[in-house]
Amino acid sequence: MTHHDRTLLPPGGGMNRRTLLKGLGVAAATPALAACSGGGGGAASEGSNTITMMYNGDATQQKAFKALFAEFGKVNSKIKLVAQGIPAASWAAFSNTVATRIAGGQVPDIIQIATEGQRLFASKGLLTPLEPFIEKDRALVDGYLADIDPNLKKWNTEYASPDGKTYYMPGGYNTMALYAREDLFEKAGVDLPDKDWTWDDFRAAGERIKSKTGAFLVPAASGYFTDVMPWLTTNGASTFDEQWATPTFDSPEAVEAAEFVRGLVEDGLAPKPGGTYDAPTQMKQGKLATLGGGRWPTLNMRDLDMVDAVRIVDWPTKTQNGSPVGWDAWPITKASKNKEAAWEFIKFLISKDAGRFYAESGGTIVPARRSVAGSSAFTDDAPAGSLLLREAISYATPIPSPDRGAECQKVIEEAWLTIVSGNGAAADVLGSANDKLAALV
Repeated sequence: MTHHDRTLLPPGGGMNRRTLLKGLGVAAATPALAACSGGGGGAASEGSNTITMMYNGDATQQKAFKALFAEFGKVNSKIKLVAQGIPAASWAAFSNTVATRIAGGQVPDIIQIATEGQRLFASKGLLTPLEPFIEKDRALVDGYLADIDPNLKKWNTEYASPDGKTYYMPGGYNTMALYAREDLFEKAGVDLPDKDWTWDDFRAAGERIKSKTGAFLVPAASGYFTDVMPWLTTNGASTFDEQWATPTFDSPEAVEAAEFVRGLVEDGLAPKPGGTYDAPTQMKQGKLATLGGGRWPTLNMRDLDMVDAVRIVDWPTKTQNGSPVGWDAWPITKASKNKEAAWEFIKFLISKDAGRFYAESGGTIVPARRSVAGSSAFTDDAPAGSLLLREAISYATPIPSPDRGAECQKVIEEAWLTIVSGNGAAADVLGSANDKLAALV
């Protein structure tokens, strides 16, 4: 239930909700995984009433998860959950670690898998179809699916199944919006929008803020989810088509988006990319007016005592509302010898009580259930405008994650960084990058 979350999304201007499966580590390891039957530290032995899982979590995320797991123990005292949090700096590193362990025989019963790895893991034959479990608990599952956004249900089949079978129960998600420090806008005489605003509005606000306060408008980095996709999607563009089969990174709309962000850097409205830029701290110090993120920066705002000082607003648009989206999902591995107990845990994860508890205890995702995401469990001790993160899923674009997604991400991020750093013309750089992407799909 973490997702693209603080270190799934590194903090600061380069917050990268979850990076794709980097390198060839996962791709190289996973073909051997299907033959694994579990082993030391892996799936629990049959009939043991113990289940194992691996999830992505730094110390903060593990704290929230452990509290959630303790709640599971209270309502399912006959099942012992052995959960291992892997403090990976990205979904790439997490997936590489999981793939390596599975290849070595350590096969858990359940794995937390983000959008970037769902199709890949399912296509390797590592997971068991969930239809028999769903049919057994049809009323419960139907109630859950009726309470989540229809897009999330649809994408769970379109992007996470190679054969039309159900391998995952979708979990919480993250979209992108802007966290804005209200007093910097007030000092500059700029009204924050109640809803929509344009790229031109945003730039004009940045010019006034720079003039009146000296603060930067927004970081300019190259994270695929956090820095590239929001600008593309708000101009009707993406890195790939809807099937993730054909790259579209050199479209006129994508070129225009890259040139716009480069212009913010050239004119001093965004800091020059490179090095470490701690965006939440810069905002706390009054040196940064906005930063992009999903739910996870809310924890930064709490830590910095800034919840009441910021407001979440939609990403500015060029042609349409836009945002990337990525979501957690929960499968049962084919190697699991205690699938019934694993399913009991998944049923707990999709319950209202678990969603509320996790949101209240520091979860870094938007709860999948709309009833929970619209409740005080999500909005209390959170910036005004938090509900916009929930609404963004209605128009969001799933983060494109083809099977060789790790290599694709590297090409995308390097090209974007080259442009916003002023080291290449947008049309030329994106054209070259698009050719490289075409060779990877």
